[in-house]
Amino acid sequence: MAITKSQRLCKRIMDLLGSLALLVLFAPLMLLIAVAIKITSPGEVIYRQPRIGQDGKIFTLYKFRTMIPGADTMGSGMFVERNDPRITPVGKFLRKSSLDELPQLFNVLKGEMSLVGPRPAPLHHLGRYDSRQVRRLSVKPGITGWSQVNGRNRLLWPERIEMDLWYIDHYSLWLDIKILFLTVLRLFSGKDVEGRPDRREKDPFMKV
Repeated sequence: MAITKSQRLCKRIMDLLGSLALLVLFAPLMLLIAVAIKITSPGEVIYRQPRIGQDGKIFTLYKFRTMIPGADTMGSGMFVERNDPRITPVGKFLRKSSLDELPQLFNVLKGEMSLVGPRPAPLHHLGRYDSRQVRRLSVKPGITGWSQVNGRNRLLWPERIEMDLWYIDHYSLWLDIKILFLTVLRLFSGKDVEGRPDRREKDPFMKV
């Protein structure tokens, strides 16, 4: 079942109001994080990476930088391992608390992302979806989503995609509100932040 035009409009209004409110609320914290990154590690405060958006369009994802400069060209490349030495001390805290995702509120404000939706996939996923899986690109990617509150990084990408499709087929405003509430609970618990140790071997979407 496709999300209707009226549902998309309501979702966009919630995204605008929600992202503006959260940016005001978290502005002091975001400033503190920016200062902490700048004084503890050389390099830019904001990390920018191209990701796949709605309908396969490419956009620039914003995150607080959690790794040393040039980390993408070192070691495991774009893949982050447990206890990865490229992660800065401040970055470890940001990743564990998911505070590194806060700049994505600007992506939501720009209309590139939604507060809730499938997580934006890396570019090497393009062309790997089958005719059913590609439906996950029919909606805007989200800061959080159904898979984020039901396993998060413990899930392999094919499992995440199935949850994304379930979300699209069962979409409602109340489901978004439920996911946002569950996200807050997950953030306090720190559950499922670390990925499965065997994900590189078992997940076909992680092979580049």
